[in-house]
Amino acid sequence: MIEKYKNNIFIGMFGSGKTEIAINTSLKLREKFENVAIADIDTISPYFRTRDVISELKEKNIKVVTPPEKYMHADVPIIPPSVGGYITNPDYRLVIDVGGNDDGAVVLGSLNNFVKKADFALYFVINTNRPFTDTEEKIIKNIQNLSTKARLSVDYLVCNSNIMEETTQEIITNGENILKNVSEKLGIPVAFTVVEESIEKNIKTNYEKFILKRYMLKAWD
Repeated sequence: MIEKYKNNIFIGMFGSGKTEIAINTSLKLREKFENVAIADIDTISPYFRTRDVISELKEKNIKVVTPPEKYMHADVPIIPPSVGGYITNPDYRLVIDVGGNDDGAVVLGSLNNFVKKADFALYFVINTNRPFTDTEEKIIKNIQNLSTKARLSVDYLVCNSNIMEETTQEIITNGENILKNVSEKLGIPVAFTVVEESIEKNIKTNYEKFILKRYMLKAWD
């Protein structure tokens, strides 16, 4: 799925797991493509940001696009000017990690002129164990809201239902069932189901399995 598009953009609500998926997507793409970049345009959250694992990504020869170093950990709305260039640069596969909720979608909307000129897929990441996305109604409302703010239509849903180390087959299956109903109501296909690598051999999914390695430490680690 992710290999089909030049630009893979991940949005969603706070705590949905966008950043981990964006990081893993860039690493998976690097296995197939020489030039891969990941853009951190999360100006909202001080935790769980792509820029926090920049050294690991650079070791894999992935270009990390972030604000200037002196603003790297500042919670200010700084979007590197080069992001637009990478979106339209035909030589690069780009992954974009967008901040959560309305504010993050508005930031993505500011790049609208670049995005609409390029080949891209917009994924809405959903963890059905989070309070803003634990029912079909909430998920649909938030998809519609963030799409409006970003001025872009969501192309795919991503099932990332988990409760970290306590994730079970039942949790993932329940998440997939909820997303199946949302998909049918909105006419938006489910791209894949995310499963952490430590349990993936014991988990069955109804959708393509996206095996995830966890890079971000929890805030209390």
